[in-house]
Amino acid sequence: MDTITIRDAALSDAARILEIYSYYVKNTAITFEYDVPSLAEFQARIQHTMERYPYLVIEKEGTIQGYAYAGTFYNRAAYDWTCEVTIYLDVNAQKGGLGRKLYEALETRLKNMGLLNLYACIALPQEEGEYLTRNSADFHAHLGYRTIGTFQKCGYKFGRWYDMIWMEKIIGEHLDKQPPVRFPG
Repeated sequence: MDTITIRDAALSDAARILEIYSYYVKNTAITFEYDVPSLAEFQARIQHTMERYPYLVIEKEGTIQGYAYAGTFYNRAAYDWTCEVTIYLDVNAQKGGLGRKLYEALETRLKNMGLLNLYACIALPQEEGEYLTRNSADFHAHLGYRTIGTFQKCGYKFGRWYDMIWMEKIIGEHLDKQPPVRFPG
């Protein structure tokens, strides 16, 4: 049986995480980023995220197969109970249940911190093609996210326009006197 481990990412994981991400930059419209960031820039992104939010990796037989993290939804104190979530799996590790396990672990960590609303920003094709399918939106819907907004033709990559949707999942109770989120540090 395969050994699956979910753990906090470390800066030493950045090269492998960037390897996974670079496939999506070069070959898909899943990310609207045009150029693969440098390793130093990617390490800085990871470090910045880990100052406030979880950044997790999933390993199979000791090799990182994917990563997921949360980030600031909007940089104002009133939004502290919300965050944006992101997940990427190695292109060869999809459809094996790793994404669900990784996202469930991330959601548990976020809920334990006191976060309530999770948001995912997802590129969506008007017609599926070689650069983008509905897989990400379908994955999120399967995990309980619902579409709350659509931006028409807001991203342009590979000579095509793509829509972007926001999906939301509520993971906690909204109270009249909400306790503060327990950020690290």
